[in-house]
Amino acid sequence: MSQNNEQDLIAKLTTGIPGFDFLSEGGLPKGRATLIAGTAGSAKTVFACQFLAEGIKRGETGVFVTFEEPPKAIRKNMGGFGWNIKQWEAERKWAFVDASPQPGEIPMVSGEYDLGALIARIEFAISKYNAQRVSLDSLGAIFSHLVDSAQVRSDLFRLASALRELEVTAIMTAERIKEYGEISRYGVEEFVADNVVILRNVLTDEKRRRTIEILKYRGTDHQKGEFPFTIIPYKGVVIIPLSAIELEQRSSNIRITSGSEELDRMCGGGFFRDSIILVSGATGTGKTLMVTEFMAGGVANGERCLVFAFEESREQLYRNSIGWGVDFHKMEKEGKLKVVCRYPETTGLENHLINMKETIQEFKPNRVAVDSLSALERVSNLKGFREFIIGLTSFIKQQEIGGLFTSTTPNLLGGSSITEGHISTITDSIILLRYVEMYGEMRRGITVLKMRGSMHDKDIREFTIDNTGMHIGKPFRNVTGILAGNPIYVTQNEVDRLSGLFEEDV
Repeated sequence: MSQNNEQDLIAKLTTGIPGFDFLSEGGLPKGRATLIAGTAGSAKTVFACQFLAEGIKRGETGVFVTFEEPPKAIRKNMGGFGWNIKQWEAERKWAFVDASPQPGEIPMVSGEYDLGALIARIEFAISKYNAQRVSLDSLGAIFSHLVDSAQVRSDLFRLASALRELEVTAIMTAERIKEYGEISRYGVEEFVADNVVILRNVLTDEKRRRTIEILKYRGTDHQKGEFPFTIIPYKGVVIIPLSAIELEQRSSNIRITSGSEELDRMCGGGFFRDSIILVSGATGTGKTLMVTEFMAGGVANGERCLVFAFEESREQLYRNSIGWGVDFHKMEKEGKLKVVCRYPETTGLENHLINMKETIQEFKPNRVAVDSLSALERVSNLKGFREFIIGLTSFIKQQEIGGLFTSTTPNLLGGSSITEGHISTITDSIILLRYVEMYGEMRRGITVLKMRGSMHDKDIREFTIDNTGMHIGKPFRNVTGILAGNPIYVTQNEVDRLSGLFEEDV
């Protein structure tokens, strides 16, 4: 039989776990056992319970075999995800097979622990409840009962064979010692599972990052590599499948205002409706003001606007906007604007991304602003941060929403930020705000560095800020080195001489 025909014959069971069915290209192979391996705290038990919970929502009963925690503890621990296991038991949708150690019980040795009797109990529960899904958590605990590894592996093979004969789709969890290395502590995978999924909870730069990888899916396709996931209250495991991001979003020629008529002219008539704009500058250069004007311009045109603020509180944003002649509070009361303020440290980047997506889907804005992305760098490593950027920008573009993001440069005069380096290639427009020191006085400059699909002003122009907002003036004609952070004043004679040399070269 050809490989393609074999793959066609392997039906898959939709798990319902957010993101997993995409990674696995349809779910778990039906009627087979899948090993979920991971270190302590990698969410193996949550995954095993969620597999049954999602099945119950789809009308499929489940059996949970516990070798470690007693059913009482599992019912309590999983309540935070909104899974009422006790009620499901009463409705005969969920059944426990309790093989956990009892209080004061002395670990048994080979010859005293009968895995055959346990297999019989599991088979009985499956038949009694007509279960389609089974979770066993965790296989490693069996080894604490039996010292004869050969006997354990033989019994595990019997268990896997029995589950296959009953045609149930099973998840078996096993503990790993290290995030990268042997699949499981006792090497059980080759005896019990056709499929292997790895959960990781890696500590890098004092920050935790959870990932999932389908290591083996015998006879069927799946997405390759590691993908980030997080654990959300009342949801459970939520996987972020970055490979689902495709460059298929439509491009619009419709322009929207930046909120500043002069900036619109610099950009060739305004921003494109579904574009991603990056505003980069040092602290105090006017990034939040540009966000405010971007929101005000949208509201004035009857658009719904959404702000995610990660550096300032709602009261600070209200005060700032009033100081520039914009009333955020009134806009919110009228339902035209929504302001969401969160401190980056309150949760991980994956959680921020999921919460932001949900807010966008619920509010359905026409334009979104994030102030600032740089604040989010603190709560993740570089790889996680780049994945966050890609996930957020692609989602916004797919919704055909205009997005304006700010990033903070570390230097007052010139330079670029880590954020700018990670997002610049996937933005449609980049606007740089810079301080310019001239004769002992600090001035501000603005330039449109990039405007994909449109002509734009190449000048670096001076701008001022007052109680009515930003005012863009004339270009800096006698200053060089502004963007490099080393502005040098050039006399008019020198400008004329350099211009003459340029014309001769041409």
